Amino acid sequence: MFYWIYEVPLLLAVALFAIAFVGICWLGILFASPVIGSWFQKKARLNEILGDYLQYFGVIYGLLLGLLAVATYQNHTDVEKAVASEASSLAALYRDISAYPDPDRTELKALIKEYTRSTIEDAWPLQRKGIDPWKVNRAAPLHARLALFEPQTKGQEALHLTALRQFNDFFEARRQRLFYVSAGIPPVMWLTVFVGAIMNMLLIWAFDLPLRSHLYLGGIISFFTGTMICLIILLDNPFRGEVGVSPQPFVLIHNQMMSE
Repeated sequence: MFYWIYEVPLLLAVALFAIAFVGICWLGILFASPVIGSWFQKKARLNEILGDYLQYFGVIYGLLLGLLAVATYQNHTDVEKAVASEASSLAALYRDISAYPDPDRTELKALIKEYTRSTIEDAWPLQRKGIDPWKVNRAAPLHARLALFEPQTKGQEALHLTALRQFNDFFEARRQRLFYVSAGIPPVMWLTVFVGAIMNMLLIWAFDLPLRSHLYLGGIISFFTGTMICLIILLDNPFRGEVGVSPQPFVLIHNQMMSE
């Protein structure tokens, strides 16, 4: 849903949503408001009653948008933590592997380098399109090769156990990252959000105000509602768009530890 928004620049996406919401609000004020006003037959204290309704509705709808914004931001932060944790565990595994005897050390280090390169160059472009990169699986050969190592001394045995623990931590973080590729707000929740936006518009259109005041006040409310919904959409898919999580942690360990 709304995947096109990730293909346009960030400021342009926000501007499009703001213009769309304000434009619909103003068109409704110009053309729908007179019709809706005729239903109420210019009743006394109409604006006061509508203000109470709008205040009550605004609290409920604002709470919904606020909770969604917090949830998507927290989800985005969790993805960043999962990516950083995966990269850190991979770096620790690479460091432990460096103490292995040859030829195991050389082969395992090459597999870790290949996994890091593939994650940056192959997996991440797929994630930015919302595709689970499960086919780009360079972790299985690494685990298979690690399991073949047979410690010859107590020191190698302790080192191997540490490396296996690091691999398990790395694999757990990797699974979290892959899970978040397709995670997002359910469609029924989006339906509730846009039904609420329509109800908000209907309440604004029902006010009996001078045209300039009506356009000004309705435009302000619609502008904020549109930008808020745009923010939630931008954060909903954590790997997409300009605010998407980047592979920078993997780039750092590749450049700092594996460039030799």
